[in-house]
Amino acid sequence: VKTALTSDSFAYFLVMYHSARLQYPSKVHNYRISAKLPLVRSTITTSRRMSSAPSKRVKTVTAAAGIVVKEVPTTPIEGQKTGTSGLRKKAAIFSSGNYLANWVQALFYALPSDEVKGSSMVLGGDGRWFNKEAAQIIIKLAAGNGVGKVYVGQNGYLATPAASAVIRARKAYGGFIMSASHNPGGPDEDWGIKFNYSSGEPAPEKITDKIYGFTQTVELLKMADIPDVDLTTCGVHKFGDFEVEVIDPVSDYLNLAKKVFDFDLIRSLLTRPDFKLKFDAMHAITGAYAKSILVEALGADPSCCVNDVPKEDFAGGHPDPNLTYAKELVKTMFSEEAPDFGAASDGDGDRNMILGNNFFVTPSDSVAIIAANAQSCIPYFSGDGGIKGLARSMPTAAALDRVASSLGVECFETPTGWKFFGNLMDAGRLSICGEESFGTGSDHIREKDGPWAVLAWLSILAYRNKDVPIGGEKVTVEKITREHWAQYGRNFFSRYDYEACESEPCNEMMQHLRTIAYSSKKGDKYGPYELDFADDFEYIDPIDGSVSRNQGLRFVFTDGSRFIFRLSGTGSSGATVRMYIEQYESDASKQNLDAQEALGPLIQVALDTSKLKEFTGRDSPSVIT
Repeated sequence: VKTALTSDSFAYFLVMYHSARLQYPSKVHNYRISAKLPLVRSTITTSRRMSSAPSKRVKTVTAAAGIVVKEVPTTPIEGQKTGTSGLRKKAAIFSSGNYLANWVQALFYALPSDEVKGSSMVLGGDGRWFNKEAAQIIIKLAAGNGVGKVYVGQNGYLATPAASAVIRARKAYGGFIMSASHNPGGPDEDWGIKFNYSSGEPAPEKITDKIYGFTQTVELLKMADIPDVDLTTCGVHKFGDFEVEVIDPVSDYLNLAKKVFDFDLIRSLLTRPDFKLKFDAMHAITGAYAKSILVEALGADPSCCVNDVPKEDFAGGHPDPNLTYAKELVKTMFSEEAPDFGAASDGDGDRNMILGNNFFVTPSDSVAIIAANAQSCIPYFSGDGGIKGLARSMPTAAALDRVASSLGVECFETPTGWKFFGNLMDAGRLSICGEESFGTGSDHIREKDGPWAVLAWLSILAYRNKDVPIGGEKVTVEKITREHWAQYGRNFFSRYDYEACESEPCNEMMQHLRTIAYSSKKGDKYGPYELDFADDFEYIDPIDGSVSRNQGLRFVFTDGSRFIFRLSGTGSSGATVRMYIEQYESDASKQNLDAQEALGPLIQVALDTSKLKEFTGRDSPSVIT
């Protein structure tokens, strides 16, 4: 006997099926959402379970933008607190049930509906596992919530800085970035999503807090009843009054880069037979940009790009451009036949590492050197506007402060998080900024920008070598850096990362340090160092007056040396303890010491004060920068 299956009975069957799956889970749970079917709630992060019978069924509502929208019942999911870097969890969590759909719907509830209706939005990501499926879910929810048009990067690709550029170039209301940044990708690794506003900057806390609030109450998903969109080919897809345009992920960013930099100047360097460079995309998103920019637009040899095909799992690697995880590039750059210049970028393209021939440039030095040379080497900063101001995150070494003083411009010290720079940029008070976590950028967009930093360094090298004949003694990355130290002094800097620690002992350690800081007084001795002050960094935004507290515990000494402790929130699980050590040296005869040697005594004081080993059980850090 054959029985007709109505849409309502089919929806009921699906909810019952997934309810059974939740009560009797399989050993390996890897269910992916099909946006054509009613969605159900994931319980990976919550102990509440669905009842055996659904309380609501899928409801077809009046057409929006000329398309049919279905209201799909859902249930709130715990643990969707959104931070500066969006929401990050394991990919298996995001790809299960309604986890992603709930968050996206909560975002639309948090935004003013009259502003969303008919607006255009941008969508893309770093190419990691689950992005393709996630893009289809986001497109359907965008259409169901009244968005008029979505620009999507081809294959779902958009580097984070490129997404910011597209939002600004196309005057979009905002955009979704699917990325967990520098964290690993794959079914068992990390996934993330964040929303950027109309100027291309990450959503502020007042919005992320609203999103979190709605994740705790969301009951209906507004899903447009449209087919999946082919993201492999550029073109326009229309569904009633709703439109999806698949765009080249590189073109808007490349057009902007050509306005910022002197491409002819850079090309004169990259086409020299005596100049060699190596760019490592770490199997991540900048692989989609490297050849278009470095090879096709600037004339570099194609062999300069390595690991330049984006892969969903980053070839099993950790796409974090530092001396530990970018070991292939580091090995090349510290060899006898090392190229003149080396660089790497991370999972979503917003971070960078700069290397010379057998030489590493710290991120703190890199942003200071770029700022000191920008007006002479980069057209964007040589016009009437010049450099308006500089800024760094609080843990970043103070090398940039001395450049700001020399240029006669403001220098801001902000909490970690690019959104704090965005406010200053929008107010016209900031041009160049950076974070010690390998993030550098300027006000051409509202995100940190890995390719921008690479092009900035190539501009400096090209300018300094424009009069050097072929075969002559070139001005190197090391020479530029040492000349900078000679003029401004050297800020010895190192960061110790203790990754994937248990959260509770880390919180106890931070409270221990907080107690010491609050009870300390000027003149207290810490080994050979005399305390100037100790505090928990607090920032009052000079633009909107908002206050950000508990941004890192600082112990600053009378000679300018300092150590800082923070817990990082950029991972998907556990806690990462970050210890920052800085010491200033103006004596040129002492500037050539190895950083670990120069900072050794202060590192020991920091470890002793924090009792890090006692609290975390860690004998050594996961990563040393």
